[in-house]
Amino acid sequence: MKTRILVLAAALLVPPLAADAQSYRCTSKDGKKYYGSAVPPQCIGQPIEVMNRQGRVVRRIDPEGTEKERAAKEAAEAKKREQLALQREAARRNRALLATYTSTKDIDEARKRALVNNHKAVKEAEMRVEQIRKRQASYEKELELYKGKGSPPARLVEDVRSAEVDLKYQEELLAVKRKEVEQINARYDDDKKRYIQLTGRR
Repeated sequence: MKTRILVLAAALLVPPLAADAQSYRCTSKDGKKYYGSAVPPQCIGQPIEVMNRQGRVVRRIDPEGTEKERAAKEAAEAKKREQLALQREAARRNRALLATYTSTKDIDEARKRALVNNHKAVKEAEMRVEQIRKRQASYEKELELYKGKGSPPARLVEDVRSAEVDLKYQEELLAVKRKEVEQINARYDDDKKRYIQLTGRR
């Protein structure tokens, strides 16, 4: 009798196998093992072992690992798309470069023109800054006339404020134009380097 009970108990502990091919097993968050011919609901989101007809583990499914693989694949595809976009842009820039210049001398001439135009813009900005400062000096003298005699007229106050705004704008523009010298040289240095690489001509 005891033997029959033990055999029956052992049979109940054997995981139910799929009649045709495989079964699934996992350990849930509560530490219990679950089996089924289909993935048990308690196994969703947990590592799962796939067993064959003989109860041997033939494959393991790790949801976290699968998610990591998917994320890694998407990242790799995004990087590939970015690289292709960069390659297309580089090819476009190279075609434009070869269509624009016929020699490195052309590039040097273009650089010279750009620097001349920049120098002209710098001088114009410097001149406007000087003119505004002269206006400010005249406004200061006019303000002196009203010291101790009441408030200056609204027109003068507005002129002072306007001159301050204009000066700030022109000083910022002047700083940008002066900085452009470095950018111009860097751009034409790059053009010249790429032209030599593409054509082999200096």
